[in-house]
Amino acid sequence: MSSSSASQPARARDLAGRVALVTGSTAGIGFRIVEAIAARGARVALNGRRAAAGDAAIARLAHLGADLIFAAGDATRYDEITRVVADVRQRLGAIDILICSGGTDTPGPMLFHEMPPDLFMQAFEARYLARVFPVHATIGKMRERQRGAILLVTTDGGRQVTPGHVINGSIGAATILTTKALALEFARFHVRVNCLALSLTSDTPRYDEIFSKPGFENKVFSSALAKFPFGAAPTATEVAGVAAFLVSDDAAQITGQTISVNGGLSFGGW
Repeated sequence: MSSSSASQPARARDLAGRVALVTGSTAGIGFRIVEAIAARGARVALNGRRAAAGDAAIARLAHLGADLIFAAGDATRYDEITRVVADVRQRLGAIDILICSGGTDTPGPMLFHEMPPDLFMQAFEARYLARVFPVHATIGKMRERQRGAILLVTTDGGRQVTPGHVINGSIGAATILTTKALALEFARFHVRVNCLALSLTSDTPRYDEIFSKPGFENKVFSSALAKFPFGAAPTATEVAGVAAFLVSDDAAQITGQTISVNGGLSFGGW
């Protein structure tokens, strides 16, 4: 049994009866979030662009005995994510929880003057449109049902100035503002919107990729890694635990908030 599912007995099944869609969830942080909320009873739709990756992810979660499906589609394409949402509703029922993750296959830290202009739109699509398109496709039914919880996952570069994060950090800042604005608009529908801001997260393919080769990205994150107040970066499982809390009834009075899960790295007072 995984450490994520083993840590759940006090809250066991508190998400039972809820239907969740987690975009960008066949690996990394999104995958661990699926694991965390499925262990708490949610019926979960994983999402990604590749069916083979989706099938493999569900096989890795078989030990949970949860109700899981995979809905293939690109969250950066509105027609595709709309189809994904319709597919999930047909197969699992109305969506109660939407978690927008993924986008890690876009360029990492890069000095602005060295960044090819064609990467600007690629980053915008993968890190911003892949957050707001699923919300737009989902909010109609949540509004009708007068309930829902939405969680956007972004970068802590949107809260703290970091070398090489001009574009990704700016998109993160936009996502954080979007979280506040949507929370204000959706409060009348009893739909909560929150955000997770992350810096460096271990136990993910992306973490291994960063430190597998020398270069600017390795240098930036190695410097960050040496500064974690607790001596290590948070794990994807630890991040997933916060995500599960924010979409649960334990967080019923939390909306419009951005929570940094980084062991205090961005606090600035260390």
